[in-house]
Amino acid sequence: MYIGVLTAPVREKPLSEVITWASSNNIAGLEVDVSSGSHLDATTAGEVVVENTLDLLKKHNVKISALAAYTVLTGTTTEKIETNRRFLERAIALAARLGVDTICTLGGFPSAGKDRFRTIKEDLVYILKPLLERAQQHNIRIALENWYATNLQNLDHWVALFESLPNENLGLNFDPSHLAWQGIDPIGAIYEFRDRIFHFHAKDVTINASLRSRRGILGEGWWRYVLPGYGVLPWGEIIGALRDIGYNGAISIEHEDRAFPIEEGFIRSSRFLSELI
Repeated sequence: MYIGVLTAPVREKPLSEVITWASSNNIAGLEVDVSSGSHLDATTAGEVVVENTLDLLKKHNVKISALAAYTVLTGTTTEKIETNRRFLERAIALAARLGVDTICTLGGFPSAGKDRFRTIKEDLVYILKPLLERAQQHNIRIALENWYATNLQNLDHWVALFESLPNENLGLNFDPSHLAWQGIDPIGAIYEFRDRIFHFHAKDVTINASLRSRRGILGEGWWRYVLPGYGVLPWGEIIGALRDIGYNGAISIEHEDRAFPIEEGFIRSSRFLSELI
């Protein structure tokens, strides 16, 4: 395992600066934002950009753990779904040119009039299967983040996904913070889905029990995302479980903690996690 960061919070900085900064701070991997307008836009990156990026990565001994191509494939308009599908096709092509084997994206939102199970079985399968087949041609994997708002809210939804799409190159960008506040055991999930964990997000969550007891679990404001080590997640057990299942990929820090500036948050998280891996 190695420490990485999701570059979304610094997507407007030149990627060359981010690579240099990562190398200077003992961060070995980058989950690079390739959305429109980012520092490695999948829709516009040409051969010169690709070659320069590869040269910089080699020079600074930093690798791209995954391309961050977070977009929505269900639960929005037909026009947006088609635009997002084409974006993922371009992300796959960019990954192939860069020699990156993983693309991280989302599992879509529930379609109108359907629950998550029906959306997965009737809509997501139809859209995602051709993308998986295209990715497989380049030995590229697609990892869906288990963001609770998407179709992958709980573990039964994960089961439905992999039963509907058994493709070996479909897996998870596993984020334990989305499980913890729902009361779902992240350790058990790591073991249950051990063969489907392609990438890993390091993000914690803090819970205000007093507010929860007042507003209830369906209320808002009683939990928030924080840096690893500042919330309720048992990071020693999590890293131990990942080690136990043979995971040797990135521990990619996703910084959504409003209490810390971006670079400071990355460095604090990296130091904390480095003691565990």
